[in-house]
Amino acid sequence: MRHDNLQEFISFLDKKDEVQRISTVVDCHLEISEITDRCVKSGGPALIFENVRGFDTRVVTNIFGTHQRTAWALGVEDSSELTEQVQTILNMLKDPPTNMLGKLNALKDVAGIVKSRPKLVKTAPCQDIILTDSANLEELPHLKCWPLDGGRYITLPLVISQDPVTKRRNVGTYRMQIYDSKKAGMHWQTHKVGASHFRHGKDLNLDKMEVAVVLGADPTTMWTGALPLPPELDELAISGLLRGRSVETVKCKTIDLEVPAQAEFVLEGFVIPNEVGIEGPFGDHTGYYSLEDEYPIFHLTAITHRKNPIYPATVVGRPPSEDYFMGKAIERFMLPALQIVLPEIQDINMPAEGVFHNLVIVSVKKEYPGHTRKIMNAMWGLGLLMLAKTIIVVDDFVNVHNLSEVAWRVTSNIDPVHDVIFSDGPVDDLDHASRTPKIGSKMGIDATIKGKEDGRLREWPPDVLMDPTIKKMVDDRWHEYGFPSI
Repeated sequence: MRHDNLQEFISFLDKKDEVQRISTVVDCHLEISEITDRCVKSGGPALIFENVRGFDTRVVTNIFGTHQRTAWALGVEDSSELTEQVQTILNMLKDPPTNMLGKLNALKDVAGIVKSRPKLVKTAPCQDIILTDSANLEELPHLKCWPLDGGRYITLPLVISQDPVTKRRNVGTYRMQIYDSKKAGMHWQTHKVGASHFRHGKDLNLDKMEVAVVLGADPTTMWTGALPLPPELDELAISGLLRGRSVETVKCKTIDLEVPAQAEFVLEGFVIPNEVGIEGPFGDHTGYYSLEDEYPIFHLTAITHRKNPIYPATVVGRPPSEDYFMGKAIERFMLPALQIVLPEIQDINMPAEGVFHNLVIVSVKKEYPGHTRKIMNAMWGLGLLMLAKTIIVVDDFVNVHNLSEVAWRVTSNIDPVHDVIFSDGPVDDLDHASRTPKIGSKMGIDATIKGKEDGRLREWPPDVLMDPTIKKMVDDRWHEYGFPSI
């Protein structure tokens, strides 16, 4: 169940009765957004708008808008399979085999990793049509999603840049505001790798930095653009690893970057390290508008695309939105890596209401005094978890995905003056609550059971639980009581 490009994945979803084709004339100014938002929040299908007013290009939205569609996009039936895949790879690196059979099997795994690296090809569907002087950003059906948005936006791009120092590639999903036919705002948030590339370009006094913007690729590659990977890891290689085969790339026509060969559209261009413009407002995934701020300006040099392409877009806003389902798969993907650093972690949940960075719930096997504090501080020091505003720690037997149970444990188990800690540090650019942009306070809540080692002076009461023998007896006799079968 691997999909080579976006249109192939749409055909797959069609066979699963997961696509709604809309032939009615619709407007990319708010109307598509409202239709999409309703479908996302009702668990509806992927949407193909075949007749967008003023444009010849079709638009597809909501392809990742359920847990099942996101899993299919990644070539699995359930996102939990991602956890197993990553665990297998990490275990191989952590505990290399010692016997011959184990080494041979590991050699196959290593060969698979090598084969997953991007493969450069000479010709590609994404360059069926090549536009240079006539390239025009305004001729594509970018969406205006919410009434106060500053304009039309590219909402589901893969933005490819290269660190001017290390030459490492980064692929990230960063929204872009259309300014005119040749320019767009590049929303490189402070803590993202693209912004780091931009700062390095400033430090080196570069005249310009080349950037490619990819619209549509195979669905796994589209998803990996949102992965919070360390700068040393290549998102296209990770996509190839998940797909079990390389992502084919092709050299751009006007810039020296490589892009996925199976893309629908590629926008080639550059940013000038010392040039910024006003970007925003934008109705963001926080459920609030992110307001105007200064961001780099993308200058277009070419547009290349498939014959009969389809334009991919997403709509964010008050959660849950489509990005929530993409994020839950990322959570499952990142859990094994987190457990390598913090093996006492049992599970993690970043619920929709926390919009990723506002709330992280983690279950741990507590072993010593101060253990929960160690977990909180360690997580605030790991990659983009540094942006987590609230971390709740519960015991290992608590189901972190059952928010009712978590709320019960938190409200029952904390002595606020002793079990709530505060810290300061970086916060997300989109965090409107911090008094100062980009830096603010954080809260850790220890909702675990407390004992004498935690300084508790009285006995902790046990949970109210039924005797297992009685539970089994009632299970066995349930139908005798006149109830439907369990």
